[in-house]
Amino acid sequence: MTVSTNPAIAGPAPAPAGGAVVGPRRTPARMALRRFRRNRLAVAGAAVLGLVVVLAVFAPLIARHSPNQVDLDALRQGPSGTHWFGTDSSGRDVFSRVVHAGRVSLLVGVSAALISVVIGTLLGAVAGLVGGVVDSAVMRLADIVLSFPTVIAIVVLAGVLGPSVTMLVIAIGATHWPQACRVVRGVALGLREQDYLHAARAGGAGPWWLVRKHIVPASLPPVAVAATLAVAQAVLLEATLSFLGLGVQPPQASWGNMLNDAQSLTLIESAPWMWLPPGIAIAVTVLSVNFVGDGLRDAGDPRQSKGAHR
Repeated sequence: MTVSTNPAIAGPAPAPAGGAVVGPRRTPARMALRRFRRNRLAVAGAAVLGLVVVLAVFAPLIARHSPNQVDLDALRQGPSGTHWFGTDSSGRDVFSRVVHAGRVSLLVGVSAALISVVIGTLLGAVAGLVGGVVDSAVMRLADIVLSFPTVIAIVVLAGVLGPSVTMLVIAIGATHWPQACRVVRGVALGLREQDYLHAARAGGAGPWWLVRKHIVPASLPPVAVAATLAVAQAVLLEATLSFLGLGVQPPQASWGNMLNDAQSLTLIESAPWMWLPPGIAIAVTVLSVNFVGDGLRDAGDPRQSKGAHR
């Protein structure tokens, strides 16, 4: 007697022993999300960063006062029901300025990080894949950029072009690409001798096709971590330059120029509400971005998957 092996004839497959329920298929994306969720600091950082983004995006709806509205009858007033974080030396509402300043800091941070990551990814992929003279030239250029103080470069650009948000974004993005470049170059060096890349070259694939289809996708996890670090550095650098008067110019609100308005010793002692909110906003935002970067690093590391499904 023969037993049919056709599933349509043999009927449904037997249920797993013990009545076990088969869970959802473990895709790489689900495993990465599970590893990220296991990092409690990363989850907390993502939640806080999400709150900062919501406050910044919906600042006109959340803030009850205009950030630039001057009230000479309410100079340096402490926190109250009318002004939650008090007022500054011009009678402007500190809470409104803090939430509106978040838009500037996030805009500069994300835009500058995007520029630096795009430049670094392209240059690193080409340098690692092509090698030789191209690799040496790109790496020496990266060494020159890294050896030149970023603040001095931006001070020179501010003197030539004038301080503005656009200048900050371009200057920070143009001076922070070597980090991403080195990361992607390392990935490209590890992949260019793989058999499937040799097979693709033999099939007629050009360098740009290899970069788009193989190098860039393989570089995404470490590049995502580098991007979060670039955002944190850009936020800090924007605050520093605005504090020095080389970034966002008054009356536009920025966390840096808000600290500049309260830099005197008298205001530090008598009006802490003028400098504490922007200072805390900078610290919380940068910490949250760094925590998210740590979570992304763990999520992109397959070695973390050992205990991810416990």
